[in-house]
Amino acid sequence: MISPLAYVHPDAKIGENVTVEPFAYIAGDVVIGDDCWIGPGAVIHDGARIGKRNKIHTAASISCLPQDLKFRGEETTAEIGDDNDIRECVTISRGTASRGKTVVGNGNLLMAYVHVAHDDVVGSHCVIANRCSLAGEVEVGDWVVIGGHCAIHQWVHIGSHAMLQGGALLTKDVPPFITVRSDTSSYAGVNRIGLSRRGFTDEQISEIRKTCRILFESDLNYINACDEAEKQIAQSPERDALIEFIRKSERGVIKPYTSGR
Repeated sequence: MISPLAYVHPDAKIGENVTVEPFAYIAGDVVIGDDCWIGPGAVIHDGARIGKRNKIHTAASISCLPQDLKFRGEETTAEIGDDNDIRECVTISRGTASRGKTVVGNGNLLMAYVHVAHDDVVGSHCVIANRCSLAGEVEVGDWVVIGGHCAIHQWVHIGSHAMLQGGALLTKDVPPFITVRSDTSSYAGVNRIGLSRRGFTDEQISEIRKTCRILFESDLNYINACDEAEKQIAQSPERDALIEFIRKSERGVIKPYTSGR
């Protein structure tokens, strides 16, 4: 159902069983999949490519112009997967010439006032809490939880299954499976509860913890710690994911464990 009080451009491609509430605005170069709900006052700009069963709440702005001084009006997109819950006043910018698109995967919850900037890539099944801001070209893996009021610097990568405590100011990459302290933006331990909820076995979590002790709680620098972890810890997908992430980091990895501020 499309409210007569909404504006939908005649060129917009709207799927079946889509609800568009009063005062929503949908531009012409837009694709919206089946069974979506577009809330009152939501704005869907040119370049939006939205999958199925998404809920886009009041005053959210999807595929808005990038807040980037290098943007010159090039044709780019913001691509949203399926089954996302995008809450009030969320802003998701479209891409720039850098990557050409901003991407949000499937099954995410973006709480009120979250900002996803140009050329970001957000995985699937993430929870990004209220008033978090992701700067440009950030990459977030699957099943990541980002606490409220976090600020993520441009080009930062966050590995899958990581958790950031609320208020963290993140300028370095976050390897998978770990928790980041809010006060020091440093390693705070393994995201044990999150991993358990997602079906990781006690044995897997134990191996992740052993690997992380070498990587983040020894006196070794990260290069030597990766070598040592390969020697001491049996090969597993989780061990290899941690080591590979650290070795490939271009921005540098968050600080190791610290007992104080």
